[in-house]
Amino acid sequence: MTPTAESEPRTVAARVTGARPEEAGLVLLSALYFFFILSAYYVIRPIREEMAVAGGVENIPWLFTGTLTAMLLVHPIFAAVVSRWTRRRFVTLTYRFFMLNLLGYFVLLRIVTDGPASVWIGRTFFVWISVFNLFVVSVFWSFMTDIFRERQSRRVFGLIGVGGTVGGIVGSAITTFLIGFLSAPTLLLFSVLLLEGAVLCLKALDSRCATPPTAAEGSGAADGRSDVADRGGETEEVIGGSVLEGIRRVLVSPYLLGIGAFMLLFTIGSTFLYNIQADIISRTFATGAERTSVFARIDLSVNLLTLCTQLFLTGRILKWLGVRLTLGILPVLSVLGFLALGAVPVFAVFVVFQVLRRAGNFALAVPTREVLYTVLPRRDKYKAKNFNDLFVYRAGDQIGVWSFAGLRALGLGSSALALTMVPLAGLWLMIALWLGKKQAGLAGSPWRNRVAFERR
Repeated sequence: MTPTAESEPRTVAARVTGARPEEAGLVLLSALYFFFILSAYYVIRPIREEMAVAGGVENIPWLFTGTLTAMLLVHPIFAAVVSRWTRRRFVTLTYRFFMLNLLGYFVLLRIVTDGPASVWIGRTFFVWISVFNLFVVSVFWSFMTDIFRERQSRRVFGLIGVGGTVGGIVGSAITTFLIGFLSAPTLLLFSVLLLEGAVLCLKALDSRCATPPTAAEGSGAADGRSDVADRGGETEEVIGGSVLEGIRRVLVSPYLLGIGAFMLLFTIGSTFLYNIQADIISRTFATGAERTSVFARIDLSVNLLTLCTQLFLTGRILKWLGVRLTLGILPVLSVLGFLALGAVPVFAVFVVFQVLRRAGNFALAVPTREVLYTVLPRRDKYKAKNFNDLFVYRAGDQIGVWSFAGLRALGLGSSALALTMVPLAGLWLMIALWLGKKQAGLAGSPWRNRVAFERR
């Protein structure tokens, strides 16, 4: 049959992106939601980086300690909110809370412009932004794993990530081009407006997922490819459970522990690279404006590369290689990158490695890692996942930052410090392959057997 003029663009789009026509509404709305989340963060990310350097490179380990402490305080509060309210209410409350915080920092940074008080406000801002970043992204992906099924997630998570990548580009561009005309506190207001856009998208998605599927949307149910995981009012149920349930589930589940170990090793490597970055950037560029511009340009490069990969390759790579091998790509890249940085620890090598590693994380590792959660019960998607995304992630920061400080105190330079990460990246690769194998087993089992598997 010859395709009509109306269906031809859809056919081309499907071939390019791997998406199906009936998925377009949910995928586009989800991508727009992610756009608002990451653009809000990337507007203020370079400001955070400059405040960290301005407060003294030697004090960065203490900033990560403060971040971990904040995570310990925030996770039980979030778990209590998840246990008590519906999905729409607790996610909306989370974003509105951070919007109020941004307004508070806007006032503080406008009033206190210099002196010791300004330095301490900058340090608390660093800690708060580090919590904000992980929290809003973790909640977003929890929501995605809750509304999309496992098989479909492999196909669409990369496309949804495009929205976040475009958001990162827009957020970075806002700061890059406006930092010379507007003050840093004024830029925080852009983030507030963008977070409100995320709330609107969340409500629209939640309403759509609580509506019984149409004939077109439900056409895939017979073969297990229904477009969303929760339909027919199930999304209005309170998740329930105890405040510490997420922690307990991680501790008793080898699969969740494996995901936590995967994130821990990634974060340790990232923290080493971050500290090497602070050292190289502080030696290469003299002024705060130059450093802020460099950070923003690196972010822009990362997001452009990520965008191309997500749009044309992520779904196909997951289809061709599967979850297991795709999850191993970033560890392999890290082994090679740390070897290169160890051999030639200069700014150019660092930038290439940093851009490739961060782009590989956003375009491949993150969507693949989120696929791991689609085979788990809803409580694990919000509580256990939140614990892994926040506490375990920042625990990796702590291990990384203090290990870096200790090795630096022993006299190791940037080259030797980079080489210490090579065996760790090799261990990370083995865990990635193990997780991919376990995920395949869970995805191939009926739901009741998956739950039983997790309890063993």
